[in-house]
Amino acid sequence: MKYSLLLLLNLLFLTALSQPASPIVIQTKNASLVFTVGKNHRVYQSYLGSQLANTEYEKLSGGQEAYLTAGMENLFEPAIRVVHADGNPSLELTYASHTASQQGNVTTTRIILKDSVYQVEVVLQYTAYFNEDVITASATIQHHEKKPVRLTHYASTMLHFNADKYWLTQFHGEWAREAQQVDEQLTNGVKNIESKLGTRADFYQTPTFFLSLNNPSTETSGELIAGTLAWTGNFQFTFEVDQRNQLRVRPGINPYASDYTLKPGELFTTPDFIFTYSNQGKGQASRNLHHWARNYAVLDGNGPRLTLLNNWEATYFNFNEDKLVELFDGAKQLGVDMFLLDDGWFGNAFPRNDDKAGLGDWQENKTKLPNGIGHLVNEAGKKGIKFGIWLEPEMVNPKSELYQKHPDWILRLPNRAENLSRNQLVLDLTNPAVQNFVFGIVDSLLTKNPGVAYIKWDCNRPMSNTYSPYLKENQSHLFIEYTHSFYKVLDRIRAKYPHLPIMLCSGGGGRTDYGALKYFTEFWPSDNTDGLERVFIQWGYSYFFPANTIAAHITSMGKGQSLKFRTDVAMSAKLGYDIRVNEMTPQELQFSQESVKNYKQLSDVIWYGDLYRLISPYEENRSVLMYVNDQKSKAVLFNYNLTTRRKDLFTKVQLQGLDPKKNYRFREINLFPGTKSTNPDNDKVFTGEYLMTIGLNLTPGRVLPLTSNIYSLNGE
Repeated sequence: MKYSLLLLLNLLFLTALSQPASPIVIQTKNASLVFTVGKNHRVYQSYLGSQLANTEYEKLSGGQEAYLTAGMENLFEPAIRVVHADGNPSLELTYASHTASQQGNVTTTRIILKDSVYQVEVVLQYTAYFNEDVITASATIQHHEKKPVRLTHYASTMLHFNADKYWLTQFHGEWAREAQQVDEQLTNGVKNIESKLGTRADFYQTPTFFLSLNNPSTETSGELIAGTLAWTGNFQFTFEVDQRNQLRVRPGINPYASDYTLKPGELFTTPDFIFTYSNQGKGQASRNLHHWARNYAVLDGNGPRLTLLNNWEATYFNFNEDKLVELFDGAKQLGVDMFLLDDGWFGNAFPRNDDKAGLGDWQENKTKLPNGIGHLVNEAGKKGIKFGIWLEPEMVNPKSELYQKHPDWILRLPNRAENLSRNQLVLDLTNPAVQNFVFGIVDSLLTKNPGVAYIKWDCNRPMSNTYSPYLKENQSHLFIEYTHSFYKVLDRIRAKYPHLPIMLCSGGGGRTDYGALKYFTEFWPSDNTDGLERVFIQWGYSYFFPANTIAAHITSMGKGQSLKFRTDVAMSAKLGYDIRVNEMTPQELQFSQESVKNYKQLSDVIWYGDLYRLISPYEENRSVLMYVNDQKSKAVLFNYNLTTRRKDLFTKVQLQGLDPKKNYRFREINLFPGTKSTNPDNDKVFTGEYLMTIGLNLTPGRVLPLTSNIYSLNGE
């Protein structure tokens, strides 16, 4: 009787609260996401699309339940599933209240849902970035039951669509073949894009997608959303088309092997799902994400970036102090800002002379560097360049002092043989002692050597045969807590070193996500620096990440490719070098010096301008893209001829993003010494209207394979 009375009072309380006067509207400059509350007090997504007049929102009702639960009448994939302490696996979430707060361009709406029987509360949080047309969505789960409950599903959000057809663009690959684009039509059933790699999100599947409604989208046309997840760990995007052809999209942490035991009063907050709506194609969605990322999501996203020379290709593990100082001359000759010392500088009991030993022992190797890192920093300064260094602090080699001293710090099964990848294992970052150790590596390096100007943070293997000595009976928390612990370490680093540039690297493009990028200035998209392959890799990543985050280095990789082609490809992102400067011909050195100068003159347009993809390498045997600054006074155009054949005849290219009323001088730049532009329109002046309507022939005459052009457009 007492329980029934309590239940009745709860229902009356919820009824009193569950009647908002108007629909709940999450709104950006051009898009709206609208929720309404039904007579059953559940919250429904009633609209997602182009912004409507305010009076139209009042007419909306019905739709699909915003955050579907398990264990009740729902027959499809749930957003959340909870198993209560009494074994009951049901949950019914009804509206309790909502709030909205605005700070400048950003509005955050919190919708509070509660269960009338069990003391479980879910807060759906939506943050709208008005000018950027981007919305982030997450959920916070809490309960006040007497005993812990078990979460088995915990999506960041759930979005609903009702169209004739659905077209998915996803990006997949593997090492040296990242972010390869694939388009397909979704049919009835469930499609998952997911990873189970533990230390990283990306590798075989990239945590990004486009979802087009009714028809496939192009760069300039089509209705779609672009989505990605701010999480540096296992992710899952579920696309489910039901028997009525309605689509549910469920993004979030992958629940694989990750049941989470939630204590009373403890908060479980999902990572942000980031999305933007566009009815003007993929290009506009991409530019929305770029603007948002630079303003809100990437460390110093609107700040400058350093050009650099890396020693890896020049030396690999085989170097000493004198050899490195000699290489500083190459950086100075090129005109780059910094020299980056890569792997191989540490370990004494187990010297790091190959990838089989030394990881975990982060002291300078006395044979290679008798005077330490500080000496290199000083010598670089004498040459007028900065000094950066490579770290892989989350990993350990069995051949190391760390492995011998702290076997309890390592992720590995207690009753099985060790499973090595790249001759290394993963440290148990869930252990606070390991977190202190990893923070201490960075802090000690920077405290002893305050002149270190840059870090390349690597992570060369996923988890396998995984078991945490620290978590003990809570092994199902491991994948989630590892990522949380990674962020805890980075929070400490950024509290003390808030603006130190750090590159995010993970065996190539294993960590390309906005969960990590708020701590990093850029990421390494692939170990594959072949210019032809990089056209495709950088194309894929450029949809979701701005150019100043995509590190692109010129190396000797790329059979049959000229230095110019490889350089022109790298210049469309964040330029760097990993090459033997002393083996360059005088012409190649002169060309590279001019390229660095050109890049520094163009970098503001490339890093902060709007990107327009004009010709896709997936559609033609060439690739054309351009950047335009905010004032539409400057633009830079990249033209890449790929593995062309005699039969290839390329039509004129219509430019985008210019001011139709302005005049622009069209000039080819970055020419190899001793060559002149063969474009008949070189150095001519055209109106923006002409360039965008009539266009230009960017490859006149015979089309040669693996050739390229860079053109500047300056308003006059």
